[in-house]
Amino acid sequence: MRRLQRHLILSGLLLVTASAWADDSTVAQASTKVMDEVTGNKWTFSASVYTYVVPDQDDYIQPTIMVNYGPWHFEGRYNYEAQDTASLWAGYGFDGGDKLKWEITPMLGWVVGDVDGAALGYRGSLRWWKLMLYSEGEQVFSSNDSDDNYFYNWSELTLAPVNWFRFGLVTQRTRAYSSDRDIQRGLLLGATFKGVEVTAYALNPDETDPTWVVSVAAAF
Repeated sequence: MRRLQRHLILSGLLLVTASAWADDSTVAQASTKVMDEVTGNKWTFSASVYTYVVPDQDDYIQPTIMVNYGPWHFEGRYNYEAQDTASLWAGYGFDGGDKLKWEITPMLGWVVGDVDGAALGYRGSLRWWKLMLYSEGEQVFSSNDSDDNYFYNWSELTLAPVNWFRFGLVTQRTRAYSSDRDIQRGLLLGATFKGVEVTAYALNPDETDPTWVVSVAAAF
């Protein structure tokens, strides 16, 4: 719990810093796990930091930076596919729907570090009423070791009773750290203030010592 408290304090400091830079008009749900709709040829920027507190393993931070220009999408990730590994991505977004809104961004990526190779990925969401299903995934094709070929996924199903608060379920498939479960699952709580969102995740909450994740995200 002390480790979790330290990382909550770190996330709080990041939140204060992001709040100083975030525009008050930024829409809620600014998390990089939630795709913002982009209209016209405009530049938009967002960033997030996910802090992982993993039982019996080293804690680590996973930052992501995203840039959009109209439907074009670019992003950089670190410690996502593996620790001490970076990836760069480019994609093109599509969206549609009225009551049931959908968004999908197919992407191409390049991975460098402890895992090297190319990747095919996506970000996508479905929104209806106050419900949203979000999913991001990637298939990595290692240039060095076929054992590093792997499909990564993060998915959320959330309900937002008000614009600034959401809760729901989360699943994850990753090799960034070791786990006895191929697909981890858990709960999430998220709150947004002035365009900055803080979300807490408990993965495998049925275990004696679950994995805790705290994210701070902002759009500019």
